[in-house]
Amino acid sequence: MAVRVDLIISLDGFATTTDQTPEAPFGEDWPRLVGAYVATQTFRERVLKDTTGAGTTGIDDDYAKEYFTNVGAEIMGAGMFGLHNFPDDPNWRGWWGDEPPFRVPVFVLTHNPRPSMEMAGGTTFHFLNTTPVDALQQAVRAARGKDVRVGGGPTVVRAFLKAGLVDRLHVAIAPILLGRGIRLWDDLRGLEAGYTTKAETAQSGTIHLTFRR
Repeated sequence: MAVRVDLIISLDGFATTTDQTPEAPFGEDWPRLVGAYVATQTFRERVLKDTTGAGTTGIDDDYAKEYFTNVGAEIMGAGMFGLHNFPDDPNWRGWWGDEPPFRVPVFVLTHNPRPSMEMAGGTTFHFLNTTPVDALQQAVRAARGKDVRVGGGPTVVRAFLKAGLVDRLHVAIAPILLGRGIRLWDDLRGLEAGYTTKAETAQSGTIHLTFRR
């Protein structure tokens, strides 16, 4: 069992965008940030339900496959679920559609818990107001020996990194500059100590950087 993080960031370290509008809730920068991942064959099949075999292969797709491999539970922040956008809507069921791609128990960290939500395909969202350590303990039990992935966003990931709870950190560095947002690396000076590092560059220009204990 390992605690894993997979996150997409810009060259200047931002994992969020700030150009959202009501008409474009993800903003114009978001497709630029996640474009190489969204283009992979694995993403198209797993998330978009595209079984035609369309999509890119190679290094980006290798990491996309690994993203979904051997995960028994997921931890995410309220923003990744979408609670920040719909805080007072008890019927809001997240960004992920009726059949989310996780297919495992998902623990959502929020200051405003709500009842658990069972979705099609094996995903159940649990809403917790607790510490990273306690959330991880609950996720480890639910994972039944498989890995626990801390999915995001960057604020949640940074909290787990600062607490020394992450065994493997994979960041896909997109070759774009955002200039603003929430940066992953703030207050993480010396993070590399205790990890071995590996870097691979995909044909898309994305740099896949992995820190592993």
